[in-house]
Amino acid sequence: MNETTQLATPAPAGNAAVAKPQTEQATARQTHLAPPVDIFENRQAITLFADLPGVPREKLDVRVQDGTLTVDAELMVPTPTGLRLQHGEVRHPHFSRTFVLSPDFDASRIDAQLRDGVLKLTIPRREEAKPRRIEVHAD
Repeated sequence: MNETTQLATPAPAGNAAVAKPQTEQATARQTHLAPPVDIFENRQAITLFADLPGVPREKLDVRVQDGTLTVDAELMVPTPTGLRLQHGEVRHPHFSRTFVLSPDFDASRIDAQLRDGVLKLTIPRREEAKPRRIEVHAD
């Protein structure tokens, strides 16, 4: 998230403590968030860690098309039984992030794991793109 992301509109002056109910349409809209990621690289692969707290595997979509890696996920925040939502700023957050992959990486061999709200993607380098030492012969 950055300083231009606005999740809630500020209350008018003098009414800061008053929570006004929103219309059903405004409450149902999705909030789009870019999940924070960490990317590590070594000679064999790159590994991407994306924070997706509370996202179940069924609501996670990871795909590659034309060299573009896309991560889409949806989180449904349940309302506890017997309670009514009085104020909600993030009702149906939708996580989305897109990356352009270098042709040096083998998109057909991506390994994806979701554990404790963290998505781990390992993208191996193509064999021909891996660094190798070239032996020099002297006559």
